[in-house]
Amino acid sequence: MRYLLPFFVFLGLASARPATGLLAQGTAPAAPPTSDAAFQVPTTEDTSLLWRVSDPDNDTARASYLFGTIHLIPTEDYFLESTVVRAINDSEEVYFEIDPRDMQDPTKMMGLMGQIRMRGDTSLQDLLPQARYDSIAEYFATTGMPMFFLEKMKPMFLSAMVGQDMSAGNPLMGGDSKMKSYELELSELAEAAGKPIGGLETMDFQLALFDSIPYSVQAEMLYRAVATDMAGEMGETDSEFEEMVAMYRRHAVAEMSQLITDQSAGYGNFEELLVVRRNESWVPIITERLAATPTLYAVGAGHLGGERGVIALLRAGGLTVEPVYP
Repeated sequence: MRYLLPFFVFLGLASARPATGLLAQGTAPAAPPTSDAAFQVPTTEDTSLLWRVSDPDNDTARASYLFGTIHLIPTEDYFLESTVVRAINDSEEVYFEIDPRDMQDPTKMMGLMGQIRMRGDTSLQDLLPQARYDSIAEYFATTGMPMFFLEKMKPMFLSAMVGQDMSAGNPLMGGDSKMKSYELELSELAEAAGKPIGGLETMDFQLALFDSIPYSVQAEMLYRAVATDMAGEMGETDSEFEEMVAMYRRHAVAEMSQLITDQSAGYGNFEELLVVRRNESWVPIITERLAATPTLYAVGAGHLGGERGVIALLRAGGLTVEPVYP
C-alpha cells in the first residue's frame, strides 16, 4: 500500500490541521453522489496523466489542469512530457497534495519524529503472529534496518519503506539518489516559472487520516506488502512498486485506481478513508478556485480514476475534464 502514502521516504506525516483556507477535517464536502459520478469514469482507453478542467458555462475563464504523479520513481523510469510543462506555464499556481517544501524543511521534519511512534507501549510484535513478525524482521534486517529501531514505529510508515532501496538516497533532501520525486521536480519547475506553490492538505491533516486506521490493520497490510515484495525479489511475481511504475509509464490511470481498490479489499474502510474522502474534499476546492485562479493540481495518479475519483466527481459536478495527450 505504499503507493497510497504520500512521498515521504520514511519520516514524514503528522497530526490533523487543515491547510489555511481549505476544508477542515470532518467538513462534509459538496460531492456529487456516486450514482452520478459512475457515468463519468475514465476508461482504460483514457491513457493520459494530464487532464484539462474547464467550466462549460464560463467560456471566458481559463482552464485548470490535473496531473497524476507517482510520488517516488526510479530515476531511469522518470519522464516528464512537454504538455505538463506547458500546463504549468499556462497556470497561475501549482498545488500538490501537500506543499513539497515542507518535506525539505529540517525543522518541520524533526518535529514529526515523535509522532511516527505508536501510542503507549504497543509494539509491532504485539500486533502479529510470531511467524509473520519474524518474516518482517528478517526482511528489514536484509536492508540494514534493525527491528529495535522499527519496533514502535507505526506500521504504515514501515510499509512506505517496503520495496525502497535504502541506499538510493532521498531525492527530497538533496544529494545523489536513484529515485526521483515528481513533486520535487514539479515544484522546482513552478518556482523557476515564478508560480506560487500550495497544498490541498497539510502534513498534519494527512497523519490524522493514517491514525484512523487501527494498528492491527496497518500491521496486516505491512505483512502483505513484505510478502509481496519478497515474492518479487524471488522472481515469482512483480513487486507492487514495479507493477505501479509499469502502470504509470503506460499512463493507465484507470488501472491504477482499480489496483488500489483490489488491494484495499479486506482492509475495512481503508480506501474510503485514504482515497475517496480526500478526493471528495479536493473537488470543492478545485471547483471553487476554477474561475478565479487557473491552477495545475498535481496529485497521486491513483486518485484520478474510478467512480469516486477526482475526474468522475468533477465531471458529475458539471465540469468538463478532458485528457491532454502528448
